[in-house]
Amino acid sequence: MAPMASDDSMTAAEVDDLRAARRRKAARYVVPVAVVGVAAVTIGLVPALADSGDPDLPKITAQELIEKIAASDVQQLSGTVKITTDLGLPDLGGLESSLASGAMESGDGGSSADPSSKLTELATGTHTLRVAADGPDKQKLSLLENASEYSLIHNGKDVWGYDSESNEVYHSTTSGAEAEKGAEKDKDVPATPKDMAEEALKAVDDTTSVTVDGTAQVAGRDAYRLVIKPKASGSTVGQITVAVDSKTGLPLKFTLTPSSGGAAVVDAGFTQVSFAKPAASTFDFSPPKGAKVTEGEDIEGGAHGADDKGAIDKGALDKGIEKHAKSEEEFGKGLDGLKVIGEGWNSVAVFDTGGEGMPSGSEAGGEFGGFLDSLGDKVTGKFGSGTVFSTRLVNALMTDDGKVYVGAVDKAALVKAADAGK
Repeated sequence: MAPMASDDSMTAAEVDDLRAARRRKAARYVVPVAVVGVAAVTIGLVPALADSGDPDLPKITAQELIEKIAASDVQQLSGTVKITTDLGLPDLGGLESSLASGAMESGDGGSSADPSSKLTELATGTHTLRVAADGPDKQKLSLLENASEYSLIHNGKDVWGYDSESNEVYHSTTSGAEAEKGAEKDKDVPATPKDMAEEALKAVDDTTSVTVDGTAQVAGRDAYRLVIKPKASGSTVGQITVAVDSKTGLPLKFTLTPSSGGAAVVDAGFTQVSFAKPAASTFDFSPPKGAKVTEGEDIEGGAHGADDKGAIDKGALDKGIEKHAKSEEEFGKGLDGLKVIGEGWNSVAVFDTGGEGMPSGSEAGGEFGGFLDSLGDKVTGKFGSGTVFSTRLVNALMTDDGKVYVGAVDKAALVKAADAGK
């Protein structure tokens, strides 16, 4: 091998260092090839080696870990969350976006910055969120998109939503001790591992198996793995895994895998997290020049229910309470006769629409009836006949006589529930 031209002007030690660096660079390309060559030999060692990098933490019981989550009181944090949702929804050829844009243009006063509609985008695909919190009065969540950003900011009595793509702003107010609850109502969609873990733990009962399954490292933090599983068959939920920070008790990662196997239905976790106090400017917001601002209803009362000093206008509050009660009454009438069959993970909600079921087939429902048939599966039983509409998590049976059965259960469980109702 010919000497390098630069050897004459370098010390022997420098030459050795340079040659070693080049060998390391070459090895970068050689190692993957070698790994492929021995993959078949080492495949049996994967289970033993997979946990070799996991942190060695003190033993903890499932009950102790659940109590640790409940006692977690993280007031300050900032970080990045990646969330992937795969419900297996049918491809409607852009129908969803067309309906959404049509609703926005129908003159109903809607805003692309309204949190209740914007954050529903998390129901499908992969998204990156930036989150920050500083106590109960300051939180910020930003949904990062290709060339735009949507932010939801709660700072004191103000809740702001801002869509940079449309340059639209949504604003509502809250005050006093209800500030944090009010911001959560406006957000309305579980968006962080903590939100999702709290919802999952509500389902823990006698029909549930809860265990601690080793440890993990998430976003550079040592964590325990809490595994929640339905005990009985029939649920579409395979298991839920929550990575819980060993020091703070904060859920760092949430994964829901379906009983049918395959990719997770929901996989949400921090990729970076800090428990340092965020800068105060993180929660500052003023509508940009030229932005369209939509004033939402006051979270505790009617529109503009609080003055600029945070005092509640009693007249507006009374109107807000009256409106809320009326909407709840109307909702209750719409679900008149709602009941639940079964328990725990296998429970099925049942209600009667009072109609004649969904139009089916081109003769009964024209093109729309045929379209619905393409989305669902026809089923029959003691109840008669109907159509099952399926996702990887929630399924619904709509019978031809107007009854609806919904649950995180498989098709057979829905038919069994419908038969039991006869």
